Amino acid sequence: MDRASFLLLITISIFSDLTSANKIDLTTESPMIFPLSYSSLPPRVEDFRRRRLHQSQLPNAHMKLYDDLLANGYYTTRLWIGTPPQEFALIVDTGSTVTYVPCSTCKQCGKHQDPKFQPELSSSYQALKCNPDCNCDDDGKLCVYERRYAEMSSSSGVLSEDLLSFGNESQLTPQRAVFGCENAETGDLFSQRADGIMGLGRGKLSIVDQLVDKGVIEDSFSLCYGGMEVGGGAMVLGKISTPTGMVFAHSDPFRSPYYNIDLKQMHVAGKSLKLNPKVFNEKHGTVLDSGTTYAYFPKEAFIAIKAAVIKEIPSLKRIHGPDPNYDDVCFSGAGRDVSEIDKYFPEIAMEFGNGQKLILSPENYLFRHTKVRGAYCLGIFPDRDSTTLLGGIVVRNTLVTYDRENDKLGFLKTNCSDLWRRLAAPESPAPTSPVSQNKSSSISPSPALSESSKTDIPGVFRVGVITFEVSIIVNNSSLKPNKFPEIADFIAHELGIESSQVRLLNFSSNGNEYRLKWGVFPPHSSEYISNKTALNIMLLLKENRLRLPGQFGSYKLLEWKAEQKRKQSWWEKHLLGVVGGVMISLLVTSVMIKIVLVWRRRQQEEATYEPVSAAVKEQELQPLSSETSNA
Repeated sequence: MDRASFLLLITISIFSDLTSANKIDLTTESPMIFPLSYSSLPPRVEDFRRRRLHQSQLPNAHMKLYDDLLANGYYTTRLWIGTPPQEFALIVDTGSTVTYVPCSTCKQCGKHQDPKFQPELSSSYQALKCNPDCNCDDDGKLCVYERRYAEMSSSSGVLSEDLLSFGNESQLTPQRAVFGCENAETGDLFSQRADGIMGLGRGKLSIVDQLVDKGVIEDSFSLCYGGMEVGGGAMVLGKISTPTGMVFAHSDPFRSPYYNIDLKQMHVAGKSLKLNPKVFNEKHGTVLDSGTTYAYFPKEAFIAIKAAVIKEIPSLKRIHGPDPNYDDVCFSGAGRDVSEIDKYFPEIAMEFGNGQKLILSPENYLFRHTKVRGAYCLGIFPDRDSTTLLGGIVVRNTLVTYDRENDKLGFLKTNCSDLWRRLAAPESPAPTSPVSQNKSSSISPSPALSESSKTDIPGVFRVGVITFEVSIIVNNSSLKPNKFPEIADFIAHELGIESSQVRLLNFSSNGNEYRLKWGVFPPHSSEYISNKTALNIMLLLKENRLRLPGQFGSYKLLEWKAEQKRKQSWWEKHLLGVVGGVMISLLVTSVMIKIVLVWRRRQQEEATYEPVSAAVKEQELQPLSSETSNA
């Protein structure tokens, strides 16, 4: 398992303002930045339903997150670039500013999830021409960028501008923005599955800053990551109203270029750790970074947290971690049911400078042991750099609002998978060229669907089963038949149905390719799939929006079909029972008749039998026949 370690992203090229009539106004030189990134830099996953979120007067971009946080160390979202749009899976990184994807001209780029960006196919593409306000290439013709990471991975290419589209669920229309068109990448960037990075950090080249500068969204965005049991989540670019119960921490943009919070104290099981608040304010302070997997505390704080947690779980057994190269703090004996770990592990609270507290449940600081069933390990580690770094694990099932306008970060514990389904709008068209924006629409509160709300839509046939076949190409032998139930769970989660409704019908393998045929069946209490659910599933399959986590390999939908189930008449439903009843009746009648016949035969035999001593009635003598007398 890769160990997350935050990396200092060095800005080799200092970008000055790029001015033109319809381009982004960057009139002052960008400061040198040191964003934090997870070392493996590779997709995040699955889903997010909104609570009581209302939109501002400016539109929002609602974007789904895909996650494989512990396997690969990041979340991804989908972004479309160009006209017509070309789709990419980008790592959501609040510690980076530049958004970049590999270009077709790149001769030193790895094999990623999607094809490279082809500028020549986009009618709206434009490379930024060299000018005194940018670093230029060797020929002095184009503006270039270069990013190097501490572990020696790097990305470099041409600064370009094109139309960016934000997905089916977004009210925000496609916008022109500056991004990096990669010509070379090394290290983990070369080997990762994701196509590139979406920079959400502070800086003029950040997607958020560009959209805010254009006046199309307000200066805020929100992220919501799925939990330990179900991944996924969503991102909202733009402002949302403050949900009830959200707690806030001050974030000083002048303290560091990262999204920092004023953490003052930690509590375990309600007991303060008595740490000096200065311990959380060293180096870069306390930083929240979506590109990091785990949590890292200064050594003094780590030792105190670890000791306090161990003290609260005397019944659990300390065991070795999954990777012998790391001294993980792991425990067994808490059971395999994730929903039960709250009974064994304590809550941890982070107290902010304003006195408000963010409660961390066990899923916010534990990860599953990959080799021992029912065992868990601390997702908290000592930091070599004295910085307190809070990665994605800390905000599982937590809506985080980056309110940059008011210099604060908001936190709300919620079900992120549930939240996404209310944000999603399956009927929305795929990203296209710009259209008029709806500036007054809002996200109204919506409860979870109840069974009674899943009514039939007139004119739609009853669907008995939906089948689809997928091809999965794996780079190693990690995908085995015993992994198929996990795929079924992810498919069910993506389709918004119960896991029991998804069944593997058959599979075959050829080398590193698996062909799997799946069936989606009605729930146990129904004879057919409700029209609403069937339409949603068919739309997802038709638009090829069903996604599987990167851990299962390269996924491709081959074909699908929905089979109609006609409503049966009473005789069709009960024919088998009727036939069975008649046959049983005939069998019982036959047996009864046989019993009666046997009984009567025995009665007759008893009536004709006479004992030897019984008096015999004298028989009348018969006259002799003539033949006898003549003899």
